[in-house]
Amino acid sequence: MKHLFSRRNLGIAALAVVVSVASAYAARPITEVVLPGKGIFPESITSTSDGTLIVGSLGHGNVRRIAPGKTAAEEWIKPGAGGLNGVLGVFADEKGKNLWVCSNNLDNKGEATSLKAFDLKTGAPKGTYPLPGEGALCNDIATGVNGTTYITDTRQGTVLMLKPGSKSLELAAKDLLLAGADGLAFGDTTILYVNSVTANKLLRLDLGPDGKAKGVIELKLPRAIDRPDGMRAIGKNRLLLAENSGKMSIVTFEGPGMQNAVIKTIKEGLESTPGVTATRGMAWIVEGKLNYRNDPALKDKDPGTFKMYAVPLPKN
Repeated sequence: MKHLFSRRNLGIAALAVVVSVASAYAARPITEVVLPGKGIFPESITSTSDGTLIVGSLGHGNVRRIAPGKTAAEEWIKPGAGGLNGVLGVFADEKGKNLWVCSNNLDNKGEATSLKAFDLKTGAPKGTYPLPGEGALCNDIATGVNGTTYITDTRQGTVLMLKPGSKSLELAAKDLLLAGADGLAFGDTTILYVNSVTANKLLRLDLGPDGKAKGVIELKLPRAIDRPDGMRAIGKNRLLLAENSGKMSIVTFEGPGMQNAVIKTIKEGLESTPGVTATRGMAWIVEGKLNYRNDPALKDKDPGTFKMYAVPLPKN
């Protein structure tokens, strides 16, 4: 009986070890997602608080969704849905229950360049808001706590806004410093950070009660940034930044007037990385490889597999 009890205890202990190891393995966060297909050219990614990842495809003109804890990127919003065209920025606004998408008429085909709203749960089209002016390029998106959505028009060097309930976009900021305006993210309720992908600058817009910029301030950088692109807020005046040189960094601010940027790189060595997002303690970056689309010397070459990578998001 004594020996039987000992063997039983050993069996229980061994089972507990197996369960513990299996649980630890299952709990390991996913750090890499392969996007299926050729010529995807993802330009932007976003996410929701439950861990869902959303990626727009410039090459396919669609939006894919990756369920929490999964690696399969399934088509969610099809090409042409609601007039969807070449997809650049995507942004999940959970409070407003919208997926905002920058849809661009890049090849003079299909619907005009617009900001589009889709239902964040179902993917159903909800609204279309054309950009004003000739040759507009809707690039990236951020939504404030009051529900006003801002977008960058890279070609016209402007920031536009859509207030809740409004039927059309209106100008929020236009300045010479905004030439090449690309990524944007809120640092606080009335602070909107914008970068320039062409001038390699990081800027701050201080917003007034009407939602328009009272001024544009060029921030001081500790090092040169290389083709800055997507940004996402990860706290008060704390941003996740993608550089097309293959880097993902955390940016914070200090010094007089909070005008000195502090940049901490958390992932590098990738190829042409235009978009970032953060969810459930992980920071994600996507290889868009847009150089294979834009550089004449590379257009006929195979860009290979498109991937998304994640690293744990530092708490400080």
